[in-house]
Amino acid sequence: VQLQASGGGLVQPGGSLRLSCAASGTFPGYLAVAWFRQAPGKEREGLSCISYGEGATYYADSVKGRFTISRDFFKKETYLHMNSLEPEDSAVYYCAARTYEIGVRGCPQDFEAPDEYPSWGRGTQVTVSS
Repeated sequence: VQLQASGGGLVQPGGSLRLSCAASGTFPGYLAVAWFRQAPGKEREGLSCISYGEGATYYADSVKGRFTISRDFFKKETYLHMNSLEPEDSAVYYCAARTYEIGVRGCPQDFEAPDEYPSWGRGTQVTVSS
């Protein structure tokens, strides 16, 4: 699975931004796609995951209520809608993916763990500043 993240940029505090992650390649089963971010000097932080087959979504406490993950099943595109952005949200944002078969859990139990995802896209920079 190849991934390409896009949509980053500069936004003012309180603003919104939508990130996109386009998946390509052939693979068996379904995708589970997650969003991570990494700020300078900090560890990579898992934010959210969506299982393509059933549409189940998971969120880290740090973004619950502000960020929404969604997907276009047929386009194999995943989105991260970010609202009420704060300077602390500034980071490089990455999408990551794993595949799974129907009947098996899509997003892993520990969806925030980077090691759970074998495929990664290049990041897109998000800067929240006035």
